Amino acid sequence: MTSAETRSPLRQLHLNVNILHSGFLPSAWRVAEADPNAFVDVAHYVRVAQIAEAAKFDAVFLADNASIADQIGFRPITALEPTVLLACVAAATTHIGVIGTASTSYNEPYNIARRFSTLDHVSAGRAGWNVVTTADLGSARNFGYTAVPDHAERYARAAEFTELVKALWDSWEDGALLGNKLDGRFVDTERVHPVAHRGKYFNVEGPLNLPRSPQGHPVLVQAGGSADGRELAARHAEAVFSASQSFDESLAYARDLKARAAAYGRAPVKILPGLTTIVGATEADALRRRDELVDLIPWTYSLNRLAGTLGIGVERLHLDEPLPQDLALPGGGSGNHTFFHAMLAQARRHGYTVRELIRSMAGGTGHRVIVGTPEQIADDIEHWFREGAADGFNLMPDVLPGGLQDFVDGVVPILRQRGIFRSEYEGRTLREHLGLTRPDNGRLWLKTA
Repeated sequence: MTSAETRSPLRQLHLNVNILHSGFLPSAWRVAEADPNAFVDVAHYVRVAQIAEAAKFDAVFLADNASIADQIGFRPITALEPTVLLACVAAATTHIGVIGTASTSYNEPYNIARRFSTLDHVSAGRAGWNVVTTADLGSARNFGYTAVPDHAERYARAAEFTELVKALWDSWEDGALLGNKLDGRFVDTERVHPVAHRGKYFNVEGPLNLPRSPQGHPVLVQAGGSADGRELAARHAEAVFSASQSFDESLAYARDLKARAAAYGRAPVKILPGLTTIVGATEADALRRRDELVDLIPWTYSLNRLAGTLGIGVERLHLDEPLPQDLALPGGGSGNHTFFHAMLAQARRHGYTVRELIRSMAGGTGHRVIVGTPEQIADDIEHWFREGAADGFNLMPDVLPGGLQDFVDGVVPILRQRGIFRSEYEGRTLREHLGLTRPDNGRLWLKTA
């Protein structure tokens, strides 16, 4: 994307909210207004989605894990299955997109194609699939493995998986469903095609057992910063949830990914970095809010979480010393590259001790945290957006729903005054919100292996 394109007055900021149960901070469930049961209460997710929809956000997003991947003695976890929960959210809203995570490591392509096509049908064209591989040992063990599959192997499987899901979504041509009462023809069976895929990882006959969904394909989202992850995103993703700690890092990432997508003859990918916001009437108020929330997090929790992100034993971390110098990718390269690099970059750039790093990240594991007034936060967002380091943000408010309401009440009006965020929806589908075209039905049959 050129500098002129990033400054176009027609270009609009994209905002999603990542509904991380009670909020991004591990202590969010402990604030006075929080309900500890919110992580399994559909009404909580609906309320957050309705606040975001009233503010004209593009989508809500749900992460997912196939295991207990956090320390449940200290905080809520991602528990409810995303597509079931998002169907409930879709029923309680009219415009906002519903994006859910599903792993290619521990699912099958037919089930995922059917699940997200169903979500697109029941939401009238608002669904998105966040494509991830899964790197934690707990998930591997839950599916009968004794070790995490190799990083390159996971992404090779993901590439075939995603191609196959798209082929299944295309197995019904547009217009195949007739419903002609006069001549008794319900489906034009010549326009419904088997996939007949025989690959390295999957053998699937097809076709899918439901018609092509309102968006043609649910929006494809990807989250991953490794070289393999970038290639998967460049080939398939229409938006990417990234983790960048600095403007320069995000700008370089955006340019690289857009160039990779262009090499495949594809339109530019929407770059949506994760952003945690802590809003205060003054900067001092915001910093005090952050410190109060961080001080509610047991240091035992924070140290164990950081050690897990870095792939080292917790005994190697000392609160008032820098991170160890000899850190290598976790799991011999098979662990999560994205958050390892994000955490390491933040620590090295500022020379933080472990204590300072944890406080700067608000107890998190790699997403950028901005603490300030609505004006300061709007300035930061506008700078990243206008200069091409981001097309929008995947927001992770400190506390939900209160932190989101603070953002909506304080920051959104400023973004509108500056002409970069919508006041009304111009369409009803997630593709329309993101400025994406409906894919042609190309019947993307795969070459058999």
